[in-house]
Amino acid sequence: MAELKYKPVSHDHGAFLKKALKRKEFKKAYDELGEEYTFLRQMLAARSQAGLTQEAVAERMGTTKSAVSRLEAAGKHAPSLTTLKKYAKAVGCDLEIRLIPTARLSKHSIGRARKLRSG
Repeated sequence: MAELKYKPVSHDHGAFLKKALKRKEFKKAYDELGEEYTFLRQMLAARSQAGLTQEAVAERMGTTKSAVSRLEAAGKHAPSLTTLKKYAKAVGCDLEIRLIPTARLSKHSIGRARKLRSG
């Protein structure tokens, strides 16, 4: 396979975000997609760290550049776990998905969980 080199275009994301967050509609949408944006930044950083283009990742995944582009874009696209695993492998990473409790369980939810476990 030919050596692929990736040279990222410089972009001051912090400055862009600071300016964009001043717009109410943008801030609302950004806040609603906060976790998604965080994950997308991790994906882009992993691809950049691997020195790969979208085309190279697509080749490694057995898909198209446009599919990788959609995968790396925020919006309504909801990739499957299998697709995320393929992407992670293509950029030299492992994929870890965790459930993190958001709040302490109430007595009602604890009792219900125990009942479900016992059958």
